[in-house]
Amino acid sequence: MRHLEMNDWLVLNNMIYKIYTTEDEMEMRQSFIEQLKMILDYDSADFFLASREREESLVKPVLYNCGEEHEELYAQIDYSQGILFSGKSMVYRETDIISDEKRLLKPYYRNIYRPNSWHFSLQMILARDKKFLGVVTFYRRIGKDNFRYEDIFILDLLKDHLSYRLKQDFGKDTKKENKLTIKETVEKYQLTRREETILGCLMEGTDNVQICDELVISLNTLKKHILNIYRKLGIRNRVQLFKMVRERGD
Repeated sequence: MRHLEMNDWLVLNNMIYKIYTTEDEMEMRQSFIEQLKMILDYDSADFFLASREREESLVKPVLYNCGEEHEELYAQIDYSQGILFSGKSMVYRETDIISDEKRLLKPYYRNIYRPNSWHFSLQMILARDKKFLGVVTFYRRIGKDNFRYEDIFILDLLKDHLSYRLKQDFGKDTKKENKLTIKETVEKYQLTRREETILGCLMEGTDNVQICDELVISLNTLKKHILNIYRKLGIRNRVQLFKMVRERGD
């Protein structure tokens, strides 16, 4: 097991902090890969997310020093599919599950590894509650030594934090996908044209006084329209409205 120096722990602490506090998920993944370079030696890396729509598919890659064709890579590695989509977080070297001699004969090694001058790889599978969430793979060029168990130890320290963050993002995306657009809300709940206009203003964050000025109506009339919207949607306040309808109508 690797003995981490004080500076290594500082880097790890900062990485964990950014995992939880970087709002943009893609920016968080990019920062993770770049910061990890400070304590883990690798030449290239890719970080894929699990597809929300298609089972056993990889999407939205964040890449470090490699091309865009790497979804093809995982489709070709037939022996790793059961591990990748098992619903368990884990870290392993590719040579831990297939011998180096057999790897050299595989089509993916000839078509992807060799053109990029890669030889060894270290993979971190991210999952939580038995759901596959993403995968990060690190590559070393031909001529370098294989990844060590000390490298696995470092990723083991981080995998649960990343898995938790991705599961939270997955939940947010699911809720967002379940929201209705303004047009869908109007059609489903049979809102009037005036109610549609007011709903649009509410979703844009326009205050009541400005809405009254723009529509040339009294505050009491506006409140009646809003109450009618709430009644038709089966809600009581704007917090519930924002949970039900998308902020933008597209």
